[in-house]
Amino acid sequence: MDLNVTWFILIGVLLVGYSILDGFDLGAGILQLFTKNEEEKKILLNSIAPFWDGNEVWLLTGGGALFAAFPHVYATVFSGFYLALILLLVALIFRALSIEFRNQVESQTWKNFWDKAFSISSLVTALLLGVALGNIFTGVPIDGQMNYTGSFFTLLRPLPLLIGLTGVSMICVQGAAYLLLKTKGSFYKNVQTWAKKSWMVFVGLMILTTLLTAIVDSSKMAPIFSSVLGMLAMLILTYGVVTLPIYLKKEHNFRVFISSSLVILSMFMIVAVAIFPNLVPASNPLNSLNIYNASSSQLTLKVMFIIALIGMPIVLVYTTYIYRVFRK
Repeated sequence: MDLNVTWFILIGVLLVGYSILDGFDLGAGILQLFTKNEEEKKILLNSIAPFWDGNEVWLLTGGGALFAAFPHVYATVFSGFYLALILLLVALIFRALSIEFRNQVESQTWKNFWDKAFSISSLVTALLLGVALGNIFTGVPIDGQMNYTGSFFTLLRPLPLLIGLTGVSMICVQGAAYLLLKTKGSFYKNVQTWAKKSWMVFVGLMILTTLLTAIVDSSKMAPIFSSVLGMLAMLILTYGVVTLPIYLKKEHNFRVFISSSLVILSMFMIVAVAIFPNLVPASNPLNSLNIYNASSSQLTLKVMFIIALIGMPIVLVYTTYIYRVFRK
């Protein structure tokens, strides 16, 4: 396996890690819209308080790795998707402000404002990231000089939007799965209901996404069903989707969270298999940015790989330690 393929996999691992870990607190933020009283809101916020900022390390590391390993992809995406990325940045900022500012003033109006800001920013963040993944899956207009030639509204085509909404529903499932581990009593019952409904919405949107993909661009389906990794991803997806409601009914809550996480993993695997070796597929396949024409030099990839071998275990140890300390 050459370094270009290795970095494709490493960046995928970072994005999956972010989606699973920060996914549950984004999902919790969206589900806060349905909380009934101040006590439930406090429980929800306290459940994610020790973790949310640490979870975002995975996104920052992924962006840094993309910049170092595939600078042409970074340049094309960050210039072409500029408005979308600014909206994402604003949403992430307001999400952080909402958590930090909410309890600084003893005013219900003040708290209600930041509660709404937290939920809306979580929803916008999840939707924008989902739509971004949808555009990477479907392909975007890029010219021969690696410049994005579309507009902001080009990113809002039906299939990427549907993929984004599917991602939001899955994030809600992940958030509910996490909250099941942290709640009890009447709030726990409410979370169970959220988990069931979110799962049903996800399954419905997933079926619609599959059908629309087959209609719009059936060529995306071929690599998934003709490769070992593609079939493995489909098996993982099927396992997660089928077992989640079973574990939910039996109240095996940790297994619910594992099933939900496996679904997220499988979705990224499916996208990776469908686009490989491309990183940003273009509407004209000849202009696609792939792991070779968009990469740094082999020396850079080698040095960065050594740094990754040192840094990623540190992140894993830190993350494991924090989750162990706050496991109750």
